[in-house]
Amino acid sequence: MNVIQKCNAMPAGRMTSLEIAEVTGKMHKHLMRDIRNMEAAWEKVNGSKFGLVDYRDAKGELRPCYSLSKTECLYIATKFNDEARAKLVIRWQQLEQERLVQQGVRRLLVTEQDVMHEAEQIIGRTLVSFNQNADGCITASDIAEALGMEVKDLNSFLTDKKVQKWQRGQYRLTPEYEGLGLAQDRLFIYYSKDGKQKERTYLVWTTKGAEMIDKMIFGNRL
Repeated sequence: MNVIQKCNAMPAGRMTSLEIAEVTGKMHKHLMRDIRNMEAAWEKVNGSKFGLVDYRDAKGELRPCYSLSKTECLYIATKFNDEARAKLVIRWQQLEQERLVQQGVRRLLVTEQDVMHEAEQIIGRTLVSFNQNADGCITASDIAEALGMEVKDLNSFLTDKKVQKWQRGQYRLTPEYEGLGLAQDRLFIYYSKDGKQKERTYLVWTTKGAEMIDKMIFGNRL
């Protein structure tokens, strides 16, 4: 049997006469003839003809083939011998199983997307709630830029003055400056290279805190 170039992918629930010929081992031209011979009775009972589509053969020429539903395929198969009919039934079972698997994957993807969307909303609400007290505060980088300094130099200055200290990977106010309304914690969430969600807080300075820093560096310039 010559290799047949198949039509474009059929919609779910349909099979071409090309595929039927391939599954059953029949010559496509003979199968086309048999389908045409059975079409009149089908049209009389069902009220419609079999669907015709085009395909390109191995030479690149357009030729007709049938596009059939499962019911139409099984009707055509009544003229097959037992072996050919069994092969067609088994092929339909495989197609339906594949569709079920694909539909399950799509449902899973939708579910995962829904979960991710909900997770993002929860994260967003958490950030808004946690960072309410930090609204209107400014970062050390912003203060350093306004003062014409590098942020590392500003942090070193505040550490030397014992306003803050480096603790567990971040700057924290020393006990002497805590509770004075000088700074707040701001939370941000990020992801590591391996995709794990991480959380971290850092100091942001209130207007009062920024003014204190300015006076500590430049005296009573304000």
